Parts: sequence; C-alpha cells; structure tokens
Amino acid sequence: MAVKQLQSPRPRVACEIGAERVIAARSGKSGTLEIYSSRRLATGTLAAGLTSPNVLQAEALREAITGALNTVAGGAKDIIAIIPDASSRVLLLDFESLPDKTEQAAAIIRFRVKKSLPFDVEHAALSYHVGSANGMLKVVAALSPQAVVQEYEAAFRDCGYSPGVVMPSTIAALGIVEADRPTMMVKVDPNSTSVVIVDRDDLILLRTLDRSRGEITAQQLASQIHPSMVFYEDTYSARIEQILVTGLSNVESLNNALQSEVGVNVSNLGSDSQSEGMGEPLPKYMLASVGGALLS
Repeated sequence: MAVKQLQSPRPRVACEIGAERVIAARSGKSGTLEIYSSRRLATGTLAAGLTSPNVLQAEALREAITGALNTVAGGAKDIIAIIPDASSRVLLLDFESLPDKTEQAAAIIRFRVKKSLPFDVEHAALSYHVGSANGMLKVVAALSPQAVVQEYEAAFRDCGYSPGVVMPSTIAALGIVEADRPTMMVKVDPNSTSVVIVDRDDLILLRTLDRSRGEITAQQLASQIHPSMVFYEDTYSARIEQILVTGLSNVESLNNALQSEVGVNVSNLGSDSQSEGMGEPLPKYMLASVGGALLS
C-alpha cells in the first residue's frame, strides 16, 4: 500500500473503508478523538484484494463515504484514507545499506520484493520507512497495486475529499498501540487476520493471513497467532507479555483460549479518548484504525 504524506499539516479527519462499513472520525485540538460516524456497506460493495478490482458497487461506496464524512468533516476536505489490509502488503526487510536518494532506494526495495508479491511491483504504489538496529537497516515497506489505490482514491475524490494520506488499516491501528513491553496486536477482518509484534519502537513482525470470509472462532484465531508467538520467543529469547485485539467482538473467548496455552492476557485495542458517535454506536475496538491514524 502507499502511504502518501502531505507537506501541509496532518489532516484532522480520517475515514476507513472496511469490508462491511465506512467509519469516519475527527480529532479534537486537544489530541482526542472528538466525533465519529459510520455507514454500513451492502454485501458485495467491496472485494478487497491484490489482483482484481476492489470496488464492485461504486455508487454504494460513494454514498457511504459521503454519509460518514459529511457528519464529521466539518468542512475539511483533506483526509487520511484507510484501506483494507487485504488490498496491500506490508513487508519487513533488512538491508546492509541503501542509497540516500529516494528513487534509487525505492528501486532496490522493489527489486527485492518483486518475486514475493502477486502483482506488478514495478508499477505498484510504494511507501517505506527506514530504521536501524544491530548495524542493519530495518525497512518497513508498504505496497499495493497502483490500480487498487486509485480505486479508493477515486471514491473519495468523487465525494469531494482529498485523500492526501493513504494507509492500510493495520498500520493505522498501530498508532495507538502502547508497547512498553513485548506486545502482539491482532487485527481481525472478514477476509484476513493481521498479526503484529512490537517492542517499544521496534516493529518486529507483521503478517497478514488471508482466509475465507466468515466468522473465526477464538480457538482458530489462537491457532493462527501461536506460531508468531513461538517465533518471537525462539528468535529473541523473550515472551509476548500482552496481546491487543481489534475486530473481534468476543475477546474473552480468545483470552480463555490463550490463557490455557500460553498464559498471556488478551484485551481489546481501541482509543480511550472520549468521542461522540453520530448514528449507530460502535464499540471502541472498531475505532482503532481511525483513532490510530489521527492520534498517533
């Protein structure tokens, strides 16, 4: 996926397009989530993915975007657009060195990942962040087919908004993860499960697992995330100390399933700031991505 950065101040409005609903929110001047609104999407509006069109019913999507944003935008036109995780891939890469020039570094990153992604990487939207650890450059690279990004951008522009920043849902949600200890974040969507491990400022692992549409049980989810916990323990000789989940309504069942296996507490991820909901009230875990995008 591409994360496009504005030169102007960061927008105070974010809008997430998900498989089942559009959620829009605005941040207050005091750094809180001030107000939010959502609109349901009819079944068949979206088919999030990497290799085919994502927007199947453009008019239905535009109506949902307009309804959600008109309630919260307050005249603002610049927004942060959040797209489904299934429409992008985020990869963690190690390099000994990279050129200082952005175009040259991007070309090397594209070459590195071109055989591991099911789309034309040379013409994909790409954003990356470079950090360092243990003498190596640590690169977080987000990629998405250019045509897919353009579908989502066009939906916002057709409604009169400018999506100056575009990011995947999981990357947005990381903005409110407090990881002062080894932390796993699990984001459950209708078509995918994303597993992230963070320790302080270090993003250690990020995996997006595609799956068939439908409800996932706590035991199935526990089985999906357990290999990542084992990887972290074996590689870093440390244990995951907390698990934060978003997108799962019955987090208690997952907590019980994991407690019996690994003894780690599970809790919902969501913004603790007070916000007013317009229309259908949403549980705070549904606001994780818009909250993370606005409050990080």
